[in-house]
Amino acid sequence: MRIFYNLGIRAYGVIVWLAQPFTPKAKKWISGRKNWRKQLYNQPSLQGCYWFHCASLGEFEQGRPLLERVRHENPDQKIVITFFSPSGYEIRKNYEGADCILYLPLDTPQNARDFIDILQPDKAFFIKYEFWANYLFELKQQKIPVYNVSGLFRKEQRFFKKNNQFFRKVLGCFTHFFVQNESSKQLLNSIGISNVTISGDTRYDRVSENVKHIVSHPILSKFSSNHAVMVVGSSWPVDEDLLLPLINSGAIPERIIIAPHEVHESHITAIEKKLSVPFLRLSSCDSSTDFGQTHVLIIDCIGLLASAYYYGNYAYVGGAFGNGLHNILEPASFGLPVIFGPNHTKFPEAQTFIQAGIGFSISDETTFLNAYSSILSGGDTLRNQVSNFMSDQIGATQIIFSMI
Repeated sequence: MRIFYNLGIRAYGVIVWLAQPFTPKAKKWISGRKNWRKQLYNQPSLQGCYWFHCASLGEFEQGRPLLERVRHENPDQKIVITFFSPSGYEIRKNYEGADCILYLPLDTPQNARDFIDILQPDKAFFIKYEFWANYLFELKQQKIPVYNVSGLFRKEQRFFKKNNQFFRKVLGCFTHFFVQNESSKQLLNSIGISNVTISGDTRYDRVSENVKHIVSHPILSKFSSNHAVMVVGSSWPVDEDLLLPLINSGAIPERIIIAPHEVHESHITAIEKKLSVPFLRLSSCDSSTDFGQTHVLIIDCIGLLASAYYYGNYAYVGGAFGNGLHNILEPASFGLPVIFGPNHTKFPEAQTFIQAGIGFSISDETTFLNAYSSILSGGDTLRNQVSNFMSDQIGATQIIFSMI
């Protein structure tokens, strides 16, 4: 099986290489990995570092509370971060909390040996997913502790299929698993893995910390002043096709802040064409803007979603009419009940929110209006319920840090 795995890894590398002329992301994936050995050799001594590997930006934010706790407790500890995806690396390549940030070289046996021989980490942390067999086998061979942080497992994963000993051996390389929930622990236990602790999700620690550092935004503050606000966060066209007719009809009388997932001009223009109520783009506003009749404010830049949630009363989070629900912990950290679409089975926080009565899954206009009515009737009591729930989830970072 290992032979087929290695063939598959090399085939993947070839496919990405061939895609370079047509896909900018593929081009970055390849170019970012060039001369990685030289990049490591040119760094000041990194031996004895703590190595954090993240698939992309979401996993980085998940591992960040632990990484920053390590750095806070021991400022001299060297930190190395690797990313698999350009969408993580390109955004965080200048993050100041690490001594070295680079792409993870393709998971071939030679790359894994060379990478770990050069780096010689004291400990390795793989955040949530990412089970690269050759790296994990090499870490185990060199007796370097490796931890799975905020792990999340589902029964349909290949580890839990019959006659799949290879990938179970991959899991056997981990020194310890810190998983998010009981079902993940039980799945690992079912294949003979007992070195498991339910720590919870470190993202709760992250969003809780972010709330403390939100800075007032004058335009959002002025738009929201003396008005109830619904924040539409990380929306896709399918989300907007559901919500904008309701906004146009007056079914949602609150002021609306829309922060779409993609802020390129064609998407912003498409949203504007679908609106029949008065709207403005954030980029067109300044301190003198009169929002008197404005019903919708469109955030046409990145980096302000958390600030928008700060001014909201409840939120709709996009992505769950497609393949992936976006971050619902962030609005909840501000005490906002959250509405989202139906495709959320891979996101346990969504089920947890629903069970706690602070999250509402919808599938059409009717179910949206039902959720909207429940939120309005809940009022401040529901918002307090959200805040109390979020406070109860904090602490995963401390559990992990105390054990490593």
